[in-house]
Amino acid sequence: MSRLVKQMEDVLEKIYDKSIVRGDNIITILQDIQNELGYINEEAVEWFAKRTGVSAAKYYGVATFYSQFHLSPRGKNIITVCSGTVCHVKGAERIIGKLKDELKLKGDAQTTRDMQFTLENVNCVGACSIAPVVLVNDKVFGKQSADKMVKNIKPYKE
Repeated sequence: MSRLVKQMEDVLEKIYDKSIVRGDNIITILQDIQNELGYINEEAVEWFAKRTGVSAAKYYGVATFYSQFHLSPRGKNIITVCSGTVCHVKGAERIIGKLKDELKLKGDAQTTRDMQFTLENVNCVGACSIAPVVLVNDKVFGKQSADKMVKNIKPYKE
């Protein structure tokens, strides 16, 4: 067994032990997996399915239903572009296009090769009064344009 596999198994064992004590449900288990590993990977789901007797399909059903869960690794910096009605009308698609170009994201790719950025598109962030809105990690950028956002992500590149 490789050292990496052993480390992951140790993490999963701790999550499992904690979940038994607390009586956790699938959502809580998935949250703990994601918090520890950064995303929900196939190996972790298979491990929990075998350990708990709950099918992997049930874990995946929950993980794919809720947008909070991620099945692939994410970048160090998360850029979230609001595409709700007001943001859409005020240029969210132009912002997304410009950021994809700036980050060199091709096709459906959301995360840069160097794992520095993940670009997400969400339905609404609830800040219509400052539309269009973009979040970078926990920082909110309101009344944005495509060019402003390219400038705003420069510090995160350094």
